Amino acid sequence: MNKINRFLQKFPNWVFYILGPIPAIWLFYQAINGNLGLDPVDRLENQYGIWALQLIIAGLCVSPLRKIGLNLIKQRRPIGLLAFFYTFAHLLVWLWFDQGWDLFRIWTEVVKRPFITVGMVGFVLMIPLAISSNNRIIRKIGPKKWRKLHLLTYPLAIIGAAHFLLVVKGWPLEPFVYLGIILVLLLMRPLWLNRRVSR
Repeated sequence: MNKINRFLQKFPNWVFYILGPIPAIWLFYQAINGNLGLDPVDRLENQYGIWALQLIIAGLCVSPLRKIGLNLIKQRRPIGLLAFFYTFAHLLVWLWFDQGWDLFRIWTEVVKRPFITVGMVGFVLMIPLAISSNNRIIRKIGPKKWRKLHLLTYPLAIIGAAHFLLVVKGWPLEPFVYLGIILVLLLMRPLWLNRRVSR
């Protein structure tokens, strides 16, 4: 495990920023070339949203993995920023292709449809997290305030899972699996805190 951790510490984060958006670009390319079926917009929205939620969950896994010896703290920032990127791409497809940038229609949809309302709340919560994900902001506001700000990650994860659950029709297993994983990770957090305090 020590060898893996040393490799992860030396591995440059810029690789994540270059490779991370490639699936989004490739899927968009497939869409404009008619390779995503009869409803490419729906496919784009869904896949970008799922990738965003998976990255949010990956960010939540960093702390428990550290407890068992795998240190991914350095990678948590690119994971979080890529989660924001895919969330923004998910929103952008909806604004552009679904709504045609019609502001009145967009506002009406946000107000009328709970799954869109929940999704918008989640996106708004992500903005300060993305903006503050750099060393300059950490130095400016201080590590303590920065850590408090990034506690928004926890309600954000639940909101993301709830958005997915409200979007789908029927009772498919996938959104419940994501929600279950998030709840387990959040319920485990007090155990880590209690163990840290007791030491």
